[in-house]
Amino acid sequence: MRIDVLGAVRALRDDGSPVDLGGPRHREVLARLVAAEGRMVTTDALVDDLWTDPPTRATGALRTFVAALRRALEPDRPPRSPPRVLVTEGPGYALRLPRADVDVYRFQDTLARARRDPDAVTDLGAALAAWRGPAYADVSGSAWAQRERTRLEELRLEGVELRARLLLDSGKGSDLVAELGAHVAEHPWREPAWGLLARALHHAGRQADALAALRRARAMLVDQLGLDPSADLQRLETEILNGGALLNGARTAWTGPGARFGPRTTVDLARTLALAGGDALVLSRRDRLAAVQAAERTGDVTLTARIIGAYDVPAIWSRADDPEQSRAVVAAAWRTLAALAPDGPADLTARLLATVAVESRSADLSGTERKRAQQAARQAEALARDLDDPALLAFALNGVFLQSFTRPGLAAARDGIGAEILDLATRHGLSNFAVLGRLVRLQSASALGDLDAATSHAEAAEQLAATTEAPLVPVLTRWFGARATATRSIDPGGPTAATAAAHYRAAEDALRTAGMPGLHRGLFPLALLGLRLLHDRPAPTDPHLDWGPYRPWARPLVLLAQDRVEEARAALAAAPEPPRDHMQEALWCLTARAAVRLGERAIAARAAVALDDARAEDAGAASGMLTLGPVTRYLAEAEACAGTG
Repeated sequence: MRIDVLGAVRALRDDGSPVDLGGPRHREVLARLVAAEGRMVTTDALVDDLWTDPPTRATGALRTFVAALRRALEPDRPPRSPPRVLVTEGPGYALRLPRADVDVYRFQDTLARARRDPDAVTDLGAALAAWRGPAYADVSGSAWAQRERTRLEELRLEGVELRARLLLDSGKGSDLVAELGAHVAEHPWREPAWGLLARALHHAGRQADALAALRRARAMLVDQLGLDPSADLQRLETEILNGGALLNGARTAWTGPGARFGPRTTVDLARTLALAGGDALVLSRRDRLAAVQAAERTGDVTLTARIIGAYDVPAIWSRADDPEQSRAVVAAAWRTLAALAPDGPADLTARLLATVAVESRSADLSGTERKRAQQAARQAEALARDLDDPALLAFALNGVFLQSFTRPGLAAARDGIGAEILDLATRHGLSNFAVLGRLVRLQSASALGDLDAATSHAEAAEQLAATTEAPLVPVLTRWFGARATATRSIDPGGPTAATAAAHYRAAEDALRTAGMPGLHRGLFPLALLGLRLLHDRPAPTDPHLDWGPYRPWARPLVLLAQDRVEEARAALAAAPEPPRDHMQEALWCLTARAAVRLGERAIAARAAVALDDARAEDAGAASGMLTLGPVTRYLAEAEACAGTG
């Protein structure tokens, strides 16, 4: 049995005959399990990946698809014997095939081997030739498939360039000219490819054409991106001009996986792509980290500091989209700060400290890490003020904002930070930070229950986004619109709860593919829970809801809604203290409500103490995206239960 996904999804028997996999949904289930590379995929995750709006009997339909695939993949399996290829594992399913029997695994393994061993270049050529078209070509409209297509296309392009480099390094490759010419025509922004084309032309004895290719690369980079060619490309041009040998073994670029530019140019482009959202945002974060790692490998501390500090992309949410990447960037920033001379450039030190503050999202930190990040934010702000650098100060204040969630009830203080960012950005033409300032102020006004002010900031942010090409902004303001609808749904003559829920659903659909999993996970269920609490209804109990990071605090209320009182009591006792982030007031209010319903006086008392300074705010509304209603409502209940009111 062999499965291929580098092109349309198909399965082939050992004799090469095709396996009838069934309809599009069957193929997508198989494809999704291939993408998991042997790991279990939960039933809930498969349902969410297959349907944007899952039907009522989605889980049953999924089981039907799995059963049909098992019959197709193992037609000779005896009745009642366990499947060996598509297996049930825990709460989901996994694919069990040798990596050699799946084309995408063979490709990735061969590419990894070729990175280490130049002798694998022939196998790499064969693996590249096995591509029949875009990965998962017949799985359309699925966010997971688009992410995989994008990732695998990056690996394919890397493989094309790695194969060319290995052949040129070995003294071969003059026949690569046509292939590399087509490659740069299709992917003109991949700077290493231009160097490879120039080397192939030079190897073929076409020195003038090699220099012409490098001039085209220079013109494109300068005219269209405002970037100079990398040092490697410039050095290659000099060697060709000086009549050097065939440049065997010359490196055309740094070698991070999927690299397209040198670290200096990569981070500049990544910074721009980050504002586009979706797959561009995901790739931007990955390329940014690769650029940082490449800069560190050079041993040039100043270069590394500039690469790390150049990615001053505004950040609005206190939970990281990719915590591992964020930790890696923070670690690199601390290493670089330690390596800088004590009297090193103050602007580099400030940018490194601001990077630590921005990347150290408060929801993901231990107590020690949080203190270090808060100190870094204060130091970056002080340095930026001393340097009188508006752009640097705006970046530093972004870090101050993200480190300002030290306890509940600080919306007014964050509004002051947002106001200064907005003022700086407006006076000095920092359009992306002007958007950030508006969004910070939107969140703060929302938390304080001032929907008119929040609406004004939302409209101003949308106008700025239209001129700065920031498509993520309308995604966020759409959530604010749903939050405002939820609040109005309890007013006489206001919209119905069903209308508010529909607005949340529409906002959820827009956020799903925005490339911000740190914001997305668990947000929609929490919004629905808040809406139900506004209307004094029990928590939603749909088992398909992914509560994400908010599960420990929502679970007691979900269990109470199912009349599982003792399980709810145990879940409440096990719930940790809420993280210090945008949702801390909401999670403390959930804790308070569950404690009151269960008569847990000690927990109610802790919640009351935590919420005391937030009595003027709306719970959850610091996000600007949802609300559980006024904190005072939950605070009064908790105080009454604890006997402290």
